[in-house]
Amino acid sequence: MTRDAKEAVAALRRYMDAQEGEIASEEEQRKARERFQEYQEVIAKSRQTLKTLRDRLDTLCKDLGTQQAGYDFQDWFFDLADYFEIQNRRPYWHEGRQIDGSISVGGTNYLVELKFTGGQSDAPDIDVFRRKVDTKADNTMGILVSISGFSSVAISEASGPKTPLLLFDFNHVYLVLSGSMSLAEVVERTNRHASQTGEAYLQAGGVYK
Repeated sequence: MTRDAKEAVAALRRYMDAQEGEIASEEEQRKARERFQEYQEVIAKSRQTLKTLRDRLDTLCKDLGTQQAGYDFQDWFFDLADYFEIQNRRPYWHEGRQIDGSISVGGTNYLVELKFTGGQSDAPDIDVFRRKVDTKADNTMGILVSISGFSSVAISEASGPKTPLLLFDFNHVYLVLSGSMSLAEVVERTNRHASQTGEAYLQAGGVYK
């Protein structure tokens, strides 16, 4: 949303620079300036929404590790998905197992597991989540978001040929909240990295390159 608005503003700015002297009437100039102002307002609104999401997460982090904060983080994550207009399903139960939710990006369906704990996610977290993913259709992958990161063993367990898992931590989350990249871009670039290397985890700096 923010990226589209920025591109629209840039295109309109170029148009106005090129056409300012050629627009015949004052009325046409006025309409062009109004369109430009509207696009600027879209950008300002988008930035404010991202700021609101970031402020909410910062507040949640004060209660990191509590059960209620974990539930609130689930709501927060899918509000973030809604902001980027990503198709999603919020937490549900299937065959006695709780699924934190799912999102669809680039034609791929991802089960989502969200960890809002004070400690890193470890190998048992990977094993439990992989079993959930493996019981679903072949085109299903999994996204595990651990706000406190992962142990080296967890990353190793999640990685391998044709891994169905992608791992994200607070660095990826705040990369999105900075407005530098959309949530879909982070997911797709990490998926591409996993398909090329078998590595489930790509540092946020690597995603941005």
